[in-house]
Amino acid sequence: MNSSISFRYMPNFTDGFSTRNLHFHDHSYKNNVVFVMGATGTGKSRLSIDLAECFNGAVINSDKMQVYKGLDVVTNKVTEQECKGIPHHLLGFRDPDLDYTATHFGFDAINAIESIIQQDKLPIIAGGSNSFIEYLVEYHPSFSSWYHCCFLWVDVNPSILEQFVSIRVDRMIEQGFVDEVRGIFCPDADYKQGVRRAIGVPEMDSFLRAERDSDCNPKTLEILLQIAIDDVKRNTRTLSHRQRNKIRRLRELWNWNIHRIDATAAFSMKRMDSRHVWEKQVVNRSKTIVDDFCNTKYPKNTQHHYDNTHFTPKFLVEA
Repeated sequence: MNSSISFRYMPNFTDGFSTRNLHFHDHSYKNNVVFVMGATGTGKSRLSIDLAECFNGAVINSDKMQVYKGLDVVTNKVTEQECKGIPHHLLGFRDPDLDYTATHFGFDAINAIESIIQQDKLPIIAGGSNSFIEYLVEYHPSFSSWYHCCFLWVDVNPSILEQFVSIRVDRMIEQGFVDEVRGIFCPDADYKQGVRRAIGVPEMDSFLRAERDSDCNPKTLEILLQIAIDDVKRNTRTLSHRQRNKIRRLRELWNWNIHRIDATAAFSMKRMDSRHVWEKQVVNRSKTIVDDFCNTKYPKNTQHHYDNTHFTPKFLVEA
């Protein structure tokens, strides 16, 4: 990834979180945060950038694998060209060998939100790690007291999305997927820690081990590589189903007013027509929702529209 891209690293609160670290705005109607949710491959990053262009926004990444340095293709980070000059926070900054939890994200996200608001920009949080979003909105000690939320859910028919995911994995292979994983391969690595948890890394293990075996013939390597690619596709499809179900559970559990944006038509069209359909059915509808949200005047220091009785979670379901 080009180092000139305008990503921002927002540090953790190493001594614990305190609102003394932040300078909140007096008018709570300015404290708006937009969330762009959805399964992997549905165009969350694309929509967040489209909205940021329209509303003078900045994007905060909420994908737990994209927070790590490296593996830009494997984790499908946005490119400099795709960012269109929009600032991105919490993207590609974490040491790949360290864990990054929902608690880390909660503190870092608050810091990023305030930094964006102080620049008179709209914070747009986008990513597929719904456990991160749930922690921030429902469990963080200060979030619900200060911010008003707009939830957008970019949804695609599962059968259409499965086809797209398979095609996207093939494109990632062409873009250097295997070389990226080979570059961090270590026979003794822990696939339950850091960036090595990302889909695509554990799946390549057998192939990369065989590569180091001088007795392994090319045909066997070819078969092992294809098995790994098929596993990546299958596990990505499984993840997308889990993410979709998790969004439904969040809506029901917390009574979030989530606006479902059906992007299926844009994924069903030929490439030359998909941009027009995306603009008409996804971007324009989302702009209307966000515009109405941003123009809503909230009384000073009001809470969210859902219950604000929180506790520290012992467990958050992944997805």
